Amino acid sequence: MSNDRKVRSDFERMPEKPIYYNEIDNDGYVDYDAKRPGSSRQGSRRSAGRSADEYREDVRGYERNRPQYGPRDNRVRRDSRPRPEEARRRPEPAHRDERDYRDDRRRSGRDTRKNSVPRRKKKNPFKSFLITVLVCVLIILAIGMGFSYAMTKKAYGMLKYESAGDFDKEALTADGVTNILLIGNDSRLNGEDGRSDAMILVSISKTSGKILMTSILRDVYVEIPGYGSNRLNAAYAFGGPELLMETIQHNFDIPVSRYILVNFEAFAGVVDAVGGVDIELTVEEIGWVNAYLNEYNELTGHEFGYNYLTQTEPGVIHLNGPQALAYSRNRYVGTDFGRTERQRKVMEEIIKKLPRAVITNMDGLMEGLCPNLTTNLTMNECYGLVLRLPFMLKYERVSGSIPLEGTWWDQNIDGMAVLGIDFEANKNYLHENLYVKPEKTTEEETTEP
Repeated sequence: MSNDRKVRSDFERMPEKPIYYNEIDNDGYVDYDAKRPGSSRQGSRRSAGRSADEYREDVRGYERNRPQYGPRDNRVRRDSRPRPEEARRRPEPAHRDERDYRDDRRRSGRDTRKNSVPRRKKKNPFKSFLITVLVCVLIILAIGMGFSYAMTKKAYGMLKYESAGDFDKEALTADGVTNILLIGNDSRLNGEDGRSDAMILVSISKTSGKILMTSILRDVYVEIPGYGSNRLNAAYAFGGPELLMETIQHNFDIPVSRYILVNFEAFAGVVDAVGGVDIELTVEEIGWVNAYLNEYNELTGHEFGYNYLTQTEPGVIHLNGPQALAYSRNRYVGTDFGRTERQRKVMEEIIKKLPRAVITNMDGLMEGLCPNLTTNLTMNECYGLVLRLPFMLKYERVSGSIPLEGTWWDQNIDGMAVLGIDFEANKNYLHENLYVKPEKTTEEETTEP
């Protein structure tokens, strides 16, 4: 069937219905389309009977007259609530320098992709090296401090702690000076009875940068609080270390609140632990060393002549512990002044060899010394002194004795041979060495930062 024939057949089958056209009459525009049955054209934009051209013109007018909104960030949200302040775009900071701008230009087109990873900066090798060295130093210090604490605790457990009453409440260090009184008693049976055979005031002065070892002669005539006037070593017999420290404070104006009591065994043990000492002896001193060894051998149960010195010529002789003790106790050569000088010589040799002995013979050092010591130093105070040892190695070591030469005279009071002294001159000696800072030379002042 041809197309013309198909169109005619369809037209013939259409129902006979009135056809309306949009017209303009005398009363105005008549929209016949809106009167047509069905809802497909009713209510549409063209239901008012406007032509297509008119409709398009209305759309163009709407586009021209549509309100112009500002930037997206300033628009009001659909729910009419303002956008959060942190969600708004912040302006570029004004302090960005040229380098940042250059980096942005360099990264443009490469780092602006989504989830892009920023390029890592190269590490400074010198800075990394310094950090590594610092960490290693801190680790070594921590290990050293831990080892020092363990050894101090072990050694402290071997010695005997004995309180000194009110002296324990006083500070160990006062005005930058730490004073510790070393007491060697003349007990023959490792006890604490008898008189003080040796008294050495060890003063560590941070103010003057010195370690002052001052031997105080036992025959000095002093005032003992509560007991009148007597020899200094009588204070220990009357009231032990507490009264002896109080007597020194009262007569010399030096605060002393800590002591270490050393007996014969401790002195000989520490000399053996450091490997002995080398001392120059005269012929007369050699003879008295052997004489004092007779008493020591009897007390310790050794046979007569044990540890005798076989050298008869004067010179430097290597002394073991008992021999060094006999050498230090001799008071028949050079009176009491000569004996205190010999004691300081032995101590100087011990101090020189002590650092090496700590490394090579720590156990022997502790076993020979600590069980024969009595002190009122606490565990924390001993540990604090151990930590200060590296700094104290730089201090100047000064040895002296009281009374000073030219400040004493022999006296006989109540049948006792004693030493009268000029207290003011000896007080000044202690204070100048402990509390007065050394004067700086011109060269030191220029190099001082």
